[in-house]
Amino acid sequence: MSNFIRRRELDFLLYEFAEIQTLFEHDRYAHMDRENVDAILTTAVRIAEDKFLSHAEKLDNNEPTWDGETVHIIPEVKEALDAFCEAGLMMGPIDFDHGGMQLPHTLSQAYMGVFHGTNASTAAYPLLTIAASNLIIAHGSDAQKSTWVEPMLDGRFLGTMCLSEPQAGSSLADITTKAEPDGDVYRLSGSKMWISGGEHELSDNIVHLVLAKLPDAPAGVKGISLFIVPRYLQDDDGRFTKPNDVTLAGLNHKMGYRGTVNCVLNFGDVDGAVGYLVGEPHQGLKYMFHMMNEARIGVGLCAAALGHAGFLYSLNYATERKQGRAATNRDPASEPVAIIEHTDVKRMLLAQKAYTEGALSLALYAARILDEIEVTDDEQVKKDKLNFLDFLTPIVKAWSSEYCVTANRHAIQILGGYGYTREYPVERLYRTNRLNPIHEGTNGIQSLDLLGRKVVMNDGQAVRTLMGEIQATCDAAPEDLKAFAEQLASTSQAWAATTMTVCGAAMQGKIDVFLANSWEYLEATGHLVIAWLWLKQAMACDGKHSAYYEGKRAACRYFFKHELPKVGPKLELLSSMDDTCLTVEPTQF
Repeated sequence: MSNFIRRRELDFLLYEFAEIQTLFEHDRYAHMDRENVDAILTTAVRIAEDKFLSHAEKLDNNEPTWDGETVHIIPEVKEALDAFCEAGLMMGPIDFDHGGMQLPHTLSQAYMGVFHGTNASTAAYPLLTIAASNLIIAHGSDAQKSTWVEPMLDGRFLGTMCLSEPQAGSSLADITTKAEPDGDVYRLSGSKMWISGGEHELSDNIVHLVLAKLPDAPAGVKGISLFIVPRYLQDDDGRFTKPNDVTLAGLNHKMGYRGTVNCVLNFGDVDGAVGYLVGEPHQGLKYMFHMMNEARIGVGLCAAALGHAGFLYSLNYATERKQGRAATNRDPASEPVAIIEHTDVKRMLLAQKAYTEGALSLALYAARILDEIEVTDDEQVKKDKLNFLDFLTPIVKAWSSEYCVTANRHAIQILGGYGYTREYPVERLYRTNRLNPIHEGTNGIQSLDLLGRKVVMNDGQAVRTLMGEIQATCDAAPEDLKAFAEQLASTSQAWAATTMTVCGAAMQGKIDVFLANSWEYLEATGHLVIAWLWLKQAMACDGKHSAYYEGKRAACRYFFKHELPKVGPKLELLSSMDDTCLTVEPTQF
């Protein structure tokens, strides 16, 4: 097993934390058992090590290039994607009805984390394609499903999402890409920026999901429609060989994630790019959120996996690297000790473990909620669980990407000067992970979404759900964890009171003050949620004794002693309705 994957962690999170085996009691997952899960994980780990990790460094050093006609990518990327698809992993979470394997989402998230941690650049292609397939399945017509989904799940077509534009960025209300009706299709014209996987020769076709506005569109986001715009159109024989009017305007050269093609695409420079309307007109942003929310959870999972890979590598290094002596040892002639014996190195390792394994548990918890939605016939239960998942999504994306980048920073610090060189992988992991707080909606946007929308939706139901879940966990905590349970319960009550205070400002019409410190709110909420999940992880270790379980208890203790106390000052700041960041004038910088 490489220094980038810990199979024991996957087994713990799936069986002891998420209790995936209980899902097999339901008809939807009755075809699954532990033997199947273990075989799938074993296959995923093997492919990740043999085909993804093996070219991660080479891909980082040889990013895609464009000669004016063709985008060139090292051949190992295609080989890795072929292996991924041949193993059926692209279709893992997809329903039987659509040609998938109908695996639990909890399992598919676990194995996708393996690929993100070993080579996020190559893993981005299936991540986007699976999410695009799910969008078409959810909102496309029967003809669109039969035309596009099957070849996407086979890996013959790969997918993208085309939202941002050079002049608009994340402000989708300001997009200018237009779609003109032309018989049964539409002709699109405009430019899209930051398109991951937008141009390559890795597949027979590329399925772009593009946001654009019809001629009669209302202003703002209410006037956005969604279109399938393929790279190639069908010829007279039904083969996808005729080029569509989609052209590459240039590649973006990134700090990390270098192996994923990222580009500017022009639609309709000649006759207008042919597009097919998905669903109803002017509903495109609602449909696109289906893919965006899946991608946001994927970003959080990727951040956790990259952070955990850095943790495992730095842990191995700290175990083998000998340097210095104990503070109480005054004998310069004595043998140096492994740096893992130094307290500050232990601190950084514990922080990495607490952040990354906490974030991994959050990603799998979110996937477990989706599985619970799938297996219930109770529509109210479905609605309530989906509401809670919507609430957690910005936390999965933003908290995980914020703190798992910090974990990567600690990994570099542990390696010291070596960590800052390209001869060791931790600097690459950091550069790659640094994108995750930015894409699929910056973390600032996630905080606005959490406080401005998710907290107040359905009259605050998600807040009540979280409080109830935390209290239930605290009530069930064994005696040796009661102190942590009491600390968590007290913090959650303070958080709820602060939530009421800041929402009171919104009710008074003070929206700017209400949202002025939304990032502080997301950090506080994220810490609360991760502390709750760490208590659940520690409870899953109850009665079990080995170095692995003691390590889990130590990480839980670290989070409650070093991290959860940080929530209090953030809540005090929020309750004070501080307007420093709101009222500072641009000229004062």
